Amino acid sequence: MSLLVDNLGKDYPTRGEPLAVLRGVNLQLQRGDALAVMGPSGSGKSTLLHILGTLDTPTRGRVSLDGVDPFTLSEWRLADFRNRRIGFVFQDHHLLPQCTVLENVLIPTLVSGNGDTKIETYARQLLERVGLSQRLDHRPAELSGGERQRVALARALARDPDVLLLDEPMAALDPHTRGTVRAELHDLLRELALPALLVTHDFEDAAALADRVGVLGEGRLRQLGSADDLLGSPADLFVARLAGANVLSGVAAPAPNGLTAVLLDDGPTVYAADAGSGRTEVVVYPWDVSLARAAPDDSALNHIREEIVSLTPLGNRARVRLRTLTAEITTTSAERLQLRPGETVVASFKATQVRLLPGG
Repeated sequence: MSLLVDNLGKDYPTRGEPLAVLRGVNLQLQRGDALAVMGPSGSGKSTLLHILGTLDTPTRGRVSLDGVDPFTLSEWRLADFRNRRIGFVFQDHHLLPQCTVLENVLIPTLVSGNGDTKIETYARQLLERVGLSQRLDHRPAELSGGERQRVALARALARDPDVLLLDEPMAALDPHTRGTVRAELHDLLRELALPALLVTHDFEDAAALADRVGVLGEGRLRQLGSADDLLGSPADLFVARLAGANVLSGVAAPAPNGLTAVLLDDGPTVYAADAGSGRTEVVVYPWDVSLARAAPDDSALNHIREEIVSLTPLGNRARVRLRTLTAEITTTSAERLQLRPGETVVASFKATQVRLLPGG
Protein backbone atom coordinates (compact mmCIF):
# COMPACT_ATOMS: atom_id res chain seq x y z
CA MET A 1 0.00 0.00 0.00
CA SER A 2 1.30 3.46 -0.84
CA LEU A 3 -0.02 7.01 -0.83
CA LEU A 4 1.51 9.57 -3.18
CA VAL A 5 0.88 13.32 -3.14
CA ASP A 6 2.45 15.04 -6.15
CA ASN A 7 2.68 18.84 -6.46
CA LEU A 8 -0.69 19.27 -4.78
CA GLY A 9 -2.30 22.71 -4.90
CA LYS A 10 -5.63 24.06 -3.79
CA ASP A 11 -7.14 27.49 -4.53
CA TYR A 12 -10.36 28.97 -3.24
CA PRO A 13 -12.15 31.73 -5.17
CA THR A 14 -12.30 35.23 -3.68
CA ARG A 15 -13.52 38.58 -4.98
CA GLY A 16 -10.02 39.22 -6.29
CA GLU A 17 -7.22 36.77 -6.95
CA PRO A 18 -7.85 33.13 -5.93
CA LEU A 19 -6.62 32.27 -2.43
CA ALA A 20 -3.89 29.60 -2.61
CA VAL A 21 -4.36 27.37 0.45
CA LEU A 22 -1.94 24.63 -0.68
CA ARG A 23 1.10 25.25 -2.88
CA GLY A 24 3.05 22.38 -4.43
CA VAL A 25 2.87 19.85 -1.59
CA ASN A 26 4.73 16.58 -2.15
CA LEU A 27 4.43 13.58 0.19
CA GLN A 28 4.87 9.83 -0.04
CA LEU A 29 3.83 7.14 2.45
CA GLN A 30 4.40 3.41 2.28
CA ARG A 31 2.97 0.56 4.34
CA GLY A 32 3.82 1.14 8.00
CA ASP A 33 4.68 4.85 7.58
CA ALA A 34 3.19 7.26 10.10
CA LEU A 35 3.44 10.92 9.06
CA ALA A 36 2.30 13.94 11.06
CA VAL A 37 1.61 17.22 9.30
CA MET A 38 1.55 20.14 11.66
CA GLY A 39 0.87 23.81 11.30
CA PRO A 40 -1.07 26.67 12.86
CA SER A 41 -4.68 27.49 12.03
CA GLY A 42 -4.98 28.53 8.39
CA SER A 43 -1.80 26.75 7.29
CA GLY A 44 -3.70 24.34 5.02
CA LYS A 45 -3.35 21.14 7.02
CA SER A 46 -7.09 20.44 7.28
CA THR A 47 -7.53 21.16 3.57
CA LEU A 48 -4.75 18.67 2.82
CA LEU A 49 -6.41 16.01 4.96
CA HIS A 50 -9.82 16.58 3.38
CA ILE A 51 -8.36 16.24 -0.12
CA LEU A 52 -6.61 12.99 0.84
CA GLY A 53 -9.92 11.78 2.26
CA THR A 54 -11.62 12.78 -1.04
CA LEU A 55 -13.87 15.19 0.88
CA ASP A 56 -12.45 18.07 -1.19
CA THR A 57 -10.87 18.27 -4.64
CA PRO A 58 -7.44 19.61 -5.59
CA THR A 59 -6.93 22.51 -7.99
CA ARG A 60 -3.58 21.18 -9.18
CA GLY A 61 -1.43 18.10 -8.75
CA ARG A 62 -2.25 14.47 -8.16
CA VAL A 63 -3.20 12.12 -5.34
CA SER A 64 -2.62 8.40 -5.83
CA LEU A 65 -3.45 5.44 -3.58
CA ASP A 66 -1.79 2.28 -4.89
CA GLY A 67 -1.64 3.85 -8.33
CA VAL A 68 -5.30 4.97 -8.40
CA ASP A 69 -6.09 8.68 -8.64
CA PRO A 70 -9.53 8.89 -7.01
CA PHE A 71 -10.32 12.22 -8.67
CA THR A 72 -10.36 10.58 -12.10
CA LEU A 73 -13.20 8.26 -11.01
CA SER A 74 -16.88 8.75 -11.66
CA GLU A 75 -18.96 10.16 -8.81
CA TRP A 76 -20.32 6.73 -7.90
CA ARG A 77 -16.90 5.05 -8.02
CA LEU A 78 -15.37 7.90 -6.00
CA ALA A 79 -17.94 7.39 -3.24
CA ASP A 80 -17.20 3.65 -3.26
CA PHE A 81 -13.45 4.37 -3.14
CA ARG A 82 -13.95 6.69 -0.14
CA ASN A 83 -16.12 4.22 1.75
CA ARG A 84 -13.99 1.15 1.13
CA ARG A 85 -10.39 2.33 1.07
CA ILE A 86 -10.08 5.34 3.38
CA GLY A 87 -10.38 5.31 7.16
CA PHE A 88 -11.01 8.82 8.52
CA VAL A 89 -10.98 9.75 12.23
CA PHE A 90 -12.57 13.19 12.60
CA GLN A 91 -11.56 15.69 15.26
CA ASP A 92 -15.05 15.79 16.80
CA HIS A 93 -15.50 12.03 16.17
CA HIS A 94 -18.90 12.35 14.35
CA LEU A 95 -20.44 9.56 16.43
CA LEU A 96 -24.19 9.01 16.18
CA PRO A 97 -25.57 9.96 19.63
CA GLN A 98 -28.64 7.70 19.41
CA CYS A 99 -26.56 4.61 18.58
CA THR A 100 -24.58 2.37 20.92
CA VAL A 101 -20.82 1.94 20.68
CA LEU A 102 -21.25 -1.32 18.75
CA GLU A 103 -23.79 0.21 16.37
CA ASN A 104 -21.50 3.17 15.66
CA VAL A 105 -18.81 0.74 14.53
CA LEU A 106 -21.17 -1.48 12.55
CA ILE A 107 -22.78 1.25 10.44
CA PRO A 108 -19.73 2.16 8.27
CA THR A 109 -19.17 -1.48 7.31
CA LEU A 110 -22.76 -1.69 6.09
CA VAL A 111 -22.39 1.54 4.10
CA SER A 112 -19.14 0.39 2.50
CA GLY A 113 -20.63 -2.94 1.46
CA ASN A 114 -18.03 -4.89 3.44
CA GLY A 115 -20.62 -6.50 5.68
CA ASP A 116 -21.25 -10.23 5.81
CA THR A 117 -22.40 -12.75 8.41
CA LYS A 118 -19.20 -12.17 10.40
CA ILE A 119 -19.60 -8.39 10.57
CA GLU A 120 -20.66 -8.15 14.23
CA THR A 121 -17.91 -10.49 15.33
CA TYR A 122 -15.35 -8.32 13.54
CA ALA A 123 -16.76 -5.13 15.10
CA ARG A 124 -16.59 -6.69 18.55
CA GLN A 125 -12.98 -7.72 17.92
CA LEU A 126 -12.06 -4.17 16.94
CA LEU A 127 -13.68 -2.75 20.06
CA GLU A 128 -11.86 -5.29 22.20
CA ARG A 129 -8.63 -4.28 20.46
CA VAL A 130 -9.12 -0.65 21.55
CA GLY A 131 -10.18 -1.61 25.08
CA LEU A 132 -13.94 -1.07 24.81
CA SER A 133 -15.31 -4.61 25.03
CA GLN A 134 -17.16 -3.67 28.24
CA ARG A 135 -18.79 -0.56 26.73
CA LEU A 136 -20.57 -2.03 23.69
CA ASP A 137 -24.09 -1.03 24.81
CA HIS A 138 -23.17 2.46 25.96
CA ARG A 139 -23.98 5.58 23.96
CA PRO A 140 -21.44 8.36 23.18
CA ALA A 141 -22.79 10.67 25.92
CA GLU A 142 -21.89 8.00 28.49
CA LEU A 143 -18.25 7.79 27.36
CA SER A 144 -15.15 9.78 28.25
CA GLY A 145 -13.32 11.80 25.57
CA GLY A 146 -10.68 9.10 25.26
CA GLU A 147 -13.32 6.38 24.88
CA ARG A 148 -15.15 8.35 22.17
CA GLN A 149 -11.88 8.68 20.30
CA ARG A 150 -11.36 4.91 20.50
CA VAL A 151 -14.85 4.31 19.09
CA ALA A 152 -14.10 6.68 16.20
CA LEU A 153 -10.84 4.84 15.54
CA ALA A 154 -12.54 1.41 15.61
CA ARG A 155 -15.21 2.73 13.22
CA ALA A 156 -12.53 3.94 10.78
CA LEU A 157 -10.81 0.56 10.91
CA ALA A 158 -14.05 -1.42 10.49
CA ARG A 159 -14.02 -0.94 6.72
CA ASP A 160 -10.49 -2.45 6.57
CA PRO A 161 -9.04 0.64 4.85
CA ASP A 162 -5.85 1.00 2.84
CA VAL A 163 -4.91 4.32 4.47
CA LEU A 164 -5.76 5.91 7.81
CA LEU A 165 -6.29 9.68 8.19
CA LEU A 166 -6.59 11.36 11.60
CA ASP A 167 -7.68 14.96 12.19
CA GLU A 168 -6.23 16.40 15.44
CA PRO A 169 -6.60 13.04 17.25
CA MET A 170 -5.58 14.43 20.67
CA ALA A 171 -7.31 17.82 20.51
CA ALA A 172 -10.46 16.87 22.44
CA LEU A 173 -8.62 15.19 25.32
CA ASP A 174 -7.70 16.69 28.68
CA PRO A 175 -4.00 16.72 29.70
CA HIS A 176 -4.35 13.73 32.05
CA THR A 177 -6.01 11.52 29.40
CA ARG A 178 -3.83 12.75 26.56
CA GLY A 179 -0.63 10.93 27.52
CA THR A 180 -2.33 7.55 27.95
CA VAL A 181 -4.33 7.76 24.72
CA ARG A 182 -1.28 9.03 22.82
CA ALA A 183 0.74 5.98 23.91
CA GLU A 184 -2.11 3.62 22.98
CA LEU A 185 -2.53 5.22 19.55
CA HIS A 186 1.22 5.08 18.92
CA ASP A 187 1.27 1.33 19.59
CA LEU A 188 -1.85 0.71 17.49
CA LEU A 189 -0.48 2.61 14.49
CA ARG A 190 2.68 0.48 14.60
CA GLU A 191 0.61 -2.69 14.92
CA LEU A 192 -1.69 -1.81 12.01
CA ALA A 193 1.22 -0.98 9.68
CA LEU A 194 -1.08 1.09 7.45
CA PRO A 195 0.06 4.28 5.74
CA ALA A 196 -1.20 6.77 8.35
CA LEU A 197 -1.32 10.55 8.14
CA LEU A 198 -2.42 12.78 10.98
CA VAL A 199 -2.67 16.54 11.23
CA THR A 200 -2.05 18.43 14.45
CA HIS A 201 -0.96 21.81 15.77
CA ASP A 202 0.90 20.17 18.68
CA PHE A 203 4.55 19.24 18.16
CA GLU A 204 4.57 16.83 21.10
CA ASP A 205 1.71 14.82 19.57
CA ALA A 206 3.45 14.82 16.19
CA ALA A 207 6.77 13.67 17.64
CA ALA A 208 5.16 10.94 19.76
CA LEU A 209 2.90 9.47 17.07
CA ALA A 210 4.78 9.79 13.79
CA ASP A 211 8.06 8.65 12.26
CA ARG A 212 8.27 11.84 10.21
CA VAL A 213 6.89 15.32 10.73
CA GLY A 214 6.00 17.80 8.00
CA VAL A 215 5.53 21.49 8.78
CA LEU A 216 3.00 23.42 6.70
CA GLY A 217 3.12 27.18 6.57
CA GLU A 218 1.22 29.43 4.18
CA GLY A 219 0.27 26.31 2.21
CA ARG A 220 3.88 25.20 1.63
CA LEU A 221 5.72 22.29 3.16
CA ARG A 222 8.47 24.15 4.99
CA GLN A 223 10.32 21.09 6.29
CA LEU A 224 9.88 17.32 6.36
CA GLY A 225 11.96 15.04 8.56
CA SER A 226 12.18 13.35 11.92
CA ALA A 227 11.22 15.25 15.06
CA ASP A 228 14.93 15.36 15.94
CA ASP A 229 15.67 16.99 12.55
CA LEU A 230 13.13 19.72 13.21
CA LEU A 231 14.45 20.36 16.71
CA GLY A 232 18.15 20.18 15.90
CA SER A 233 18.15 21.86 12.49
CA PRO A 234 14.95 23.85 11.92
CA ALA A 235 14.73 25.08 8.34
CA ASP A 236 13.59 28.54 9.42
CA LEU A 237 12.08 30.52 12.28
CA PHE A 238 8.58 29.37 11.37
CA VAL A 239 9.57 25.74 11.95
CA ALA A 240 11.45 26.58 15.14
CA ARG A 241 8.51 28.45 16.64
CA LEU A 242 6.05 25.72 15.68
CA ALA A 243 8.28 23.13 17.35
CA GLY A 244 7.90 25.19 20.54
CA ALA A 245 11.14 27.16 20.60
CA ASN A 246 11.88 30.46 22.24
CA VAL A 247 13.17 32.81 19.54
CA LEU A 248 15.20 35.81 20.71
CA SER A 249 16.65 38.46 18.39
CA GLY A 250 20.08 40.04 18.69
CA VAL A 251 23.47 40.76 17.14
CA ALA A 252 26.10 38.00 17.05
CA ALA A 253 29.90 38.26 17.16
CA PRO A 254 32.75 35.79 17.72
CA ALA A 255 33.66 35.13 21.36
CA PRO A 256 36.55 33.28 23.06
CA ASN A 257 36.77 29.48 23.09
CA GLY A 258 35.04 29.14 19.72
CA LEU A 259 31.74 30.46 21.02
CA THR A 260 29.43 33.11 19.60
CA ALA A 261 28.17 35.93 21.78
CA VAL A 262 24.76 37.36 20.97
CA LEU A 263 23.77 40.71 22.43
CA LEU A 264 20.00 40.41 22.67
CA ASP A 265 17.78 43.32 21.71
CA ASP A 266 16.33 43.17 25.21
CA GLY A 267 19.72 43.60 26.87
CA PRO A 268 21.47 40.42 28.11
CA THR A 269 24.21 38.62 26.20
CA VAL A 270 23.90 34.88 25.59
CA TYR A 271 26.45 32.44 24.23
CA ALA A 272 26.07 29.73 21.58
CA ALA A 273 28.27 26.93 20.29
CA ASP A 274 26.97 27.64 16.76
CA ALA A 275 28.85 30.11 14.57
CA GLY A 276 27.12 33.35 13.66
CA SER A 277 27.59 37.05 13.01
CA GLY A 278 25.40 40.10 12.47
CA ARG A 279 21.64 40.06 12.98
CA THR A 280 20.78 36.66 14.45
CA GLU A 281 17.85 34.78 15.91
CA VAL A 282 18.60 32.72 19.03
CA VAL A 283 16.59 29.49 19.25
CA VAL A 284 16.33 27.68 22.60
CA TYR A 285 13.66 25.17 23.61
CA PRO A 286 11.69 25.54 26.87
CA TRP A 287 12.66 22.08 28.14
CA ASP A 288 16.35 23.08 27.86
CA VAL A 289 15.81 26.01 30.22
CA SER A 290 16.21 25.38 33.96
CA LEU A 291 15.03 27.73 36.69
CA ALA A 292 16.54 28.61 40.05
CA ARG A 293 16.31 31.33 42.66
CA ALA A 294 19.99 32.24 42.04
CA ALA A 295 22.45 31.58 39.23
CA PRO A 296 23.68 27.99 39.66
CA ASP A 297 27.37 27.09 39.75
CA ASP A 298 27.35 24.67 36.82
CA SER A 299 28.41 24.37 33.18
CA ALA A 300 25.60 26.55 31.82
CA LEU A 301 26.99 29.83 30.46
CA ASN A 302 23.67 31.55 29.96
CA HIS A 303 21.82 33.05 32.91
CA ILE A 304 18.89 35.46 32.49
CA ARG A 305 17.26 36.96 35.57
CA GLU A 306 13.60 37.77 34.91
CA GLU A 307 10.16 38.07 36.43
CA ILE A 308 7.63 35.24 36.17
CA VAL A 309 4.66 36.38 34.06
CA SER A 310 2.56 33.20 34.31
CA LEU A 311 2.75 29.56 35.38
CA THR A 312 0.61 26.92 33.65
CA PRO A 313 0.42 23.26 34.83
CA LEU A 314 0.62 20.70 31.99
CA GLY A 315 0.11 17.29 33.55
CA ASN A 316 3.36 16.45 35.37
CA ARG A 317 5.10 19.55 33.97
CA ALA A 318 4.69 23.27 34.34
CA ARG A 319 5.19 25.93 31.67
CA VAL A 320 6.69 29.04 33.20
CA ARG A 321 6.55 32.17 31.04
CA LEU A 322 9.10 34.85 31.83
CA ARG A 323 9.34 38.28 30.23
CA THR A 324 11.44 37.20 27.23
CA LEU A 325 11.36 33.40 27.23
CA THR A 326 9.48 30.34 28.46
CA ALA A 327 10.76 27.41 30.50
CA GLU A 328 9.18 23.99 30.88
CA ILE A 329 10.04 22.20 34.11
CA THR A 330 8.56 19.42 36.22
CA THR A 331 5.75 20.25 38.60
CA THR A 332 7.97 18.84 41.34
CA SER A 333 10.62 21.47 40.57
CA ALA A 334 8.01 24.23 40.41
CA GLU A 335 6.63 23.21 43.82
CA ARG A 336 10.10 22.88 45.34
CA LEU A 337 11.03 26.37 44.16
CA GLN A 338 7.59 27.69 45.24
CA LEU A 339 7.30 29.66 42.00
CA ARG A 340 4.67 32.39 41.78
CA PRO A 341 3.87 35.03 39.13
CA GLY A 342 5.55 38.32 39.92
CA GLU A 343 8.60 36.70 41.51
CA THR A 344 12.10 36.83 40.00
CA VAL A 345 14.04 33.72 38.97
CA VAL A 346 17.18 32.90 37.01
CA ALA A 347 16.71 31.02 33.73
CA SER A 348 19.78 29.03 32.70
CA PHE A 349 20.72 27.11 29.55
CA LYS A 350 23.90 25.80 27.97
CA ALA A 351 25.63 27.22 24.90
CA THR A 352 25.31 23.82 23.22
CA GLN A 353 21.51 24.01 23.60
CA VAL A 354 21.31 27.21 21.55
CA ARG A 355 20.70 27.23 17.79
CA LEU A 356 21.43 30.32 15.70
CA LEU A 357 19.47 31.25 12.58
CA PRO A 358 20.03 34.27 10.33
CA GLY A 359 18.09 37.31 11.49
CA GLY A 360 15.88 39.53 9.39
